[in-house]
Amino acid sequence: MTPAATALESRSLRRAFADLSEGVRQRELWSHLGWQDIKQRYRRSVLGPLWITLSMGITALGLGLLYSQLFGAPVATFLPYVTVGFIAWYFMLGCLTEGTDTFIANEGLIKHLPAPLSVYVLRTVWRQSIMFLHNMIIYLVVVAIFWGPLSTPGYVITDGGPPQPGLSWSALLAIPAFVLLAINGGWVVLLFGIVSTRFRDIPQVVTSLVNLLFFLTPIVWSTDLLQQRFGEAANWRHLIAELNPLYHFVQILRAPLIGNVQSWHHWAVVGGFAVVGWILALVVMRNYRARVSYWV
Repeated sequence: MTPAATALESRSLRRAFADLSEGVRQRELWSHLGWQDIKQRYRRSVLGPLWITLSMGITALGLGLLYSQLFGAPVATFLPYVTVGFIAWYFMLGCLTEGTDTFIANEGLIKHLPAPLSVYVLRTVWRQSIMFLHNMIIYLVVVAIFWGPLSTPGYVITDGGPPQPGLSWSALLAIPAFVLLAINGGWVVLLFGIVSTRFRDIPQVVTSLVNLLFFLTPIVWSTDLLQQRFGEAANWRHLIAELNPLYHFVQILRAPLIGNVQSWHHWAVVGGFAVVGWILALVVMRNYRARVSYWV
């Protein structure tokens, strides 16, 4: 095979799909590496990985109590709203920020271990999934404490807000919602990971934008407040919230877990991002997969 033919073969979509399928088959490798990342991070600590849960719980509790008083919202329903928002946000944030460092942090393994690039992507998503499951402990505690208000049909998140159906068996929709989030996390890690190996400023740019994205996303505030505070003038402000894709990502998980109204357009937006994102990630992988080992 000529050098030109070899280069063309290395940049084919078939090789990209083969990398993904081989990575999935090496489940034992990336799942073990993901567990080791968690163990190594909290080695010799008293609480171990529970520090993940504790730090997130303290943050959610503090901001939930603060903003419930600032907005005049009932703590019994607003605190669970904020808590689940944080759980979803931490997962997405981890995939985004750690995704930019996925291949850079695994430089030694990439250069010496003949494994598909997708192994490192799956390692990152699996690690974030483990942390997500740890954080769900806080959700179970919050639901146990506020079960009464959350399971009451017609409860409101903020005074004067629209009535919610309350917690029911629809909470099981959180399972496919998380699967959809993880699928999106995969293309985010793959795409940003490859781009960041070539342009090392990307991780710093992403990190600097995180705080802005947090406050632009309805996590510690509710879209109900826009209508209450601005009346008719809230329409364009609500549109800005709808144009924020992270809002839809948070809402498909939060709505079933706290008994909110299910808006299926959130699912359509997140599903659309999954399709478009993976197409873009596969195109980038097809063109630059062979160069990652030289860029790291």
